[in-house]
Amino acid sequence: MPSPSQRIATLTGDGDDGWSLFYRARAMKAAGMDVLELTIGEHDIGTNPAILDEMHRAAKAGHTGYAAVPGVAALRAAVAARLSAQHGQSYTSDNVLIVPGGQAGLFAAHHAACDPGDHALMIDPYYATYPGTIRAVGALPVAVAARSEDGFQPDLAALAKAAVGAGSLLINSPNNPTGVVYSAASLAGIAAIAEAHDLWVISDEVYDSQVWQGQHRPIASLPGMAARTLTIGSLSKSHAMTGSRLGWVCGPADVIAQMITLATHTTYGVPGYIQEAGLFALAMGPAAEAAVAAPFKRRRDLLLGRITGHKVLRAIPPEGAMYVMLDIRATGLSGDDFAARLLDAAHVAVMPGESFGQAAAGHVRVALTLPDDLFAEAVDRLIGFAEGLLA
Repeated sequence: MPSPSQRIATLTGDGDDGWSLFYRARAMKAAGMDVLELTIGEHDIGTNPAILDEMHRAAKAGHTGYAAVPGVAALRAAVAARLSAQHGQSYTSDNVLIVPGGQAGLFAAHHAACDPGDHALMIDPYYATYPGTIRAVGALPVAVAARSEDGFQPDLAALAKAAVGAGSLLINSPNNPTGVVYSAASLAGIAAIAEAHDLWVISDEVYDSQVWQGQHRPIASLPGMAARTLTIGSLSKSHAMTGSRLGWVCGPADVIAQMITLATHTTYGVPGYIQEAGLFALAMGPAAEAAVAAPFKRRRDLLLGRITGHKVLRAIPPEGAMYVMLDIRATGLSGDDFAARLLDAAHVAVMPGESFGQAAAGHVRVALTLPDDLFAEAVDRLIGFAEGLLA
């Protein structure tokens, strides 16, 4: 019997995708246990009914056949206009490829930026799929650690050292899992490194509508960076459309043209009725995005207020995204052990920091994704568990 390819057999490196605790929490919940999940970045609200009505209308109107592989013209134009305003650039539809979600955008962007064997840089902590996405295109993921003590801002000296001979750098601001929003100094340093070492920058900006402090600065807005940046965006987080799988890649028109060829050989586009709903969603304007984001800011503030000065739990205050990273090293436990014991003892599920790389070891990620009353209960259980460790 033939064996699967080494590329697919080694996507997760050590064979662990980092999500075993999540699967265990789901199994406990399915068995009827009272488990409060603060694991994945899934909204506690559904997609706005008006968006779903437009999706239904578009499907009934016949937008159920093959859609244009690059994306329907009106949606590409709307995304180009949105990003032109954000980046201070003059993008057209030729700069935009519509993809089935941000993950597909990351896959396509690394295909465009990397040849087999290339070193592809990413900042640790990182979203769990990043290393496998890089391995899937035959490149070698190289993690560059950011420090909890520095608020998880990128270590520019370490990045510059790792950039020698590399082909690309993947960044994510606002960041999952840390909630950090990269500072102007961090972005300027990244831009200088990218120029000095002729790197492609792949910028995952799917949380750009969730900023609690400071300002989101797209790296493509910096001088000279639009020509070497592939920006990933999505409606998953901004419009609570995670299951609709609708995102984009924005970059130089000649590279986007080649990525359209890749899409022809892989996804073959996104269903037209979903694209029509996405166009409708974007037209709802900033107020709709702010309404989706508001609960996460509220829960962030609740959690930070409850643990300020706590003897065991230290928060890295998130400036964006729907997560809080808690430093639990004072317990003497790893993030894996803390999360496992928390689930067993208090029936609260959080993600171990080790799921996102070694720079987050001794931390856990708390997703702000339960309704306020249940979230407050989960925080009570978490704090009670942590205090019990001191007894």
